[in-house]
Amino acid sequence: MIDLRDGSRQVVSSSGIDWRIGVIDTGLDTMTGGRILRLKQWIGKGPFMVTYGDGLGDINIRALVEFHRAHGRLATVTAVRPPARFGGLVLKDDVVHEFSEKPQTGEGWINGGFFVFEPGILNYLTDDQTILEREPLERLTADGQLMAYRHTGFWQPMDTLREKQLLESLWMSEQAPWKTWK
Repeated sequence: MIDLRDGSRQVVSSSGIDWRIGVIDTGLDTMTGGRILRLKQWIGKGPFMVTYGDGLGDINIRALVEFHRAHGRLATVTAVRPPARFGGLVLKDDVVHEFSEKPQTGEGWINGGFFVFEPGILNYLTDDQTILEREPLERLTADGQLMAYRHTGFWQPMDTLREKQLLESLWMSEQAPWKTWK
């Protein structure tokens, strides 16, 4: 835990994983790309990971990083299929042939919010007002530098009160699919 008022910190638990995690105030009005740019002094020469922090998934981080290292490009985005908000129906004429309550959507892939970047990504970021999801990711795409790691397991955003309650319910019932540690 970190107390941002006085800088005190306490390690709640440790694991043997060789990771460094930083909590850095990048400013209330700084956009997503600008936040990464503000971390420049802490980004080393190797790959680094970024997430928005408002979504949960059972993403295999090791496989994601291996995928990133194998393709040799500057950026990897985790592609997910979003959960549907409503129950799905398959109709033939007016007869329901399939019914599934809130299935994972089968159409399209979206940005799941888990990234692996090389330091060269910083060349695509301009200032605090840079929105990562706009010009930087669009330019990376145009330059052939953005790859997608397809995740087909559990992924759920927490953008609404309803989604927060769903995730809390899964956690409290000890059925949280994103809890992959013991």
